[in-house]
Amino acid sequence: MRIILAGGGTAGHINPALAIAQYIKDHDPEAKILYVGAKGKMEEGLVKKAGFDFKGIGISGFSRAKSLEGFKKNLSTIKKLMYSCIDSKKIIKDFKPDLCIGTGGYVSGPVLWEAIRLKVPIIIHEQNAFPGKTTKMLSKKARKVMLAVEESKKYFSKDCNLVVTGNPIRKEIIIATKGPSKRHLKLDKRPVILSFGGSLGADKINKAVLHLLVDTAKTDEFQHIHAYGRYGKWFVPKLLEKGVNLEEHKNFDIREYIDDMPVCLAAADLVICRAGAISLSEIEAQKKASILIPSPNVAENHQYHNAMALVKNGAANIIEETSLTGEKLISVVKEMLSSKEKLREYQKNAGDMAIIDASDRIYKVILEVVG
Repeated sequence: MRIILAGGGTAGHINPALAIAQYIKDHDPEAKILYVGAKGKMEEGLVKKAGFDFKGIGISGFSRAKSLEGFKKNLSTIKKLMYSCIDSKKIIKDFKPDLCIGTGGYVSGPVLWEAIRLKVPIIIHEQNAFPGKTTKMLSKKARKVMLAVEESKKYFSKDCNLVVTGNPIRKEIIIATKGPSKRHLKLDKRPVILSFGGSLGADKINKAVLHLLVDTAKTDEFQHIHAYGRYGKWFVPKLLEKGVNLEEHKNFDIREYIDDMPVCLAAADLVICRAGAISLSEIEAQKKASILIPSPNVAENHQYHNAMALVKNGAANIIEETSLTGEKLISVVKEMLSSKEKLREYQKNAGDMAIIDASDRIYKVILEVVG
């Protein structure tokens, strides 16, 4: 079996592709896998580190800015798109794949399009509740469109061959359990809040969480793990300025980055975060209540749609960034943690949405298409 995977731009497109690639290799060690991504971008380093072959094409996304600079960038992107199609065609002809799999992002477009033209079957995996433009554009040509959530179906034509597979979830997330995780982190019986805004940090989330920590410090009724991100190095000095000395509050675990997410997530009672598709799938797999703050700076506002899929199922609360304040966050946190019964309801509903065998479902689709 020879497979080309294409997707990139963000970890949300890259990690599912790598999870699919690894699952294929685990079940068919003789399979040949090639990852096609953007030259010099995030996926190149991640793919090579994971041990898979990589071919790069020169491509970039379109600018949404209505300005002269945006216009110039889009002219450059159109030129790159033409060359990326030529490069994709050559890569496909040389590799001779049985199947091309797209996981989204602008890089998957030319690869899948050239595969279609060369009569190579394609399948698409869409991580978000609201499908991206590349997915929608190519969905009718795909043998299968694999969806993360049932709610996505309404955005596609009836002619599309849709199947709900869920998002691939790391094994470490699935097997982590609360008791051992809390003991590992030296946590006690008080409720545990986990909050983060991504590796770079989200300024508005950091500011709201700062207010929450200052309020919690008055009684220390909660334990709190927070990652402020690369651009949030002001966070700890600001806490001290507000009278919160971390040496005096052992219930606070404040760090730049969470590199043990399976453990921290398993230990948490309530999660505060963005609404990226993979994060939400992991929250569901761990049956966690959450307060979701969708990023407004993403294509087609897809994080809002991701969040609402949980909210409509009673699995989460949402605070849009335009409404986010410290006071608002404090109010919602206290409301959700004030009733153990209500919290368990959120957790159960999140668990009911979880698809923990997504990788297996995706592999079965691949075998069905390849024959």
